[in-house]
Amino acid sequence: MATIDFIRHGEPEGGRLYRGATVDDPLSEKGWRQMWQAVGETCHWDRIVSSPLQRCLAFAEALAERHGLPLESDAELREVGFGDWEGLSPGEVEQRDPEGYAAFYRDPVACRPPGAEDLLHFGRRVATAYDRIARSGKGPRVLVVAHAGVVRAALGHVLQAPPGSWYRVKVDNAGITRFLHHDGIDQLLFHNRRRLP
Repeated sequence: MATIDFIRHGEPEGGRLYRGATVDDPLSEKGWRQMWQAVGETCHWDRIVSSPLQRCLAFAEALAERHGLPLESDAELREVGFGDWEGLSPGEVEQRDPEGYAAFYRDPVACRPPGAEDLLHFGRRVATAYDRIARSGKGPRVLVVAHAGVVRAALGHVLQAPPGSWYRVKVDNAGITRFLHHDGIDQLLFHNRRRLP
């Protein structure tokens, strides 16, 4: 049995922007506070796996050091690429291309931003990373520090929800989602919790 907690990174410097793998702002002071408040003082995990992007990895390194936990960086957990939208706010995208912005949220599979990563490919790489983490046997309690898109794709994988529905899920900064893997079956236990019990 494995318990796998996904936590989205805290707020980065620059506020809300489309950030994939090419725009990687560090956590803001608020983002650091969000992360520490979410995990609390108690160590709930046996190991940490993180996206290699600094808005995830810097906190993962600090938490691993605080509790003496093994840490692994996994490139498959990087955020989905947003192509030409990288570094822009939702308001800027909507102003520049209102039709493309609306089409993306109606059908995020077929109506990707120009140059964006294919959503089906992204889902497959996150599912591969999830399965590897769940079946590794390296420790029954795992914290995955990642991105909103990665959390959505993991939810899609476990719930067998099609990629076209993933953007209907809200993922807060420092929100925690817990999955249980047991006898080859995965279950969602909770989503978007601000603090662990």
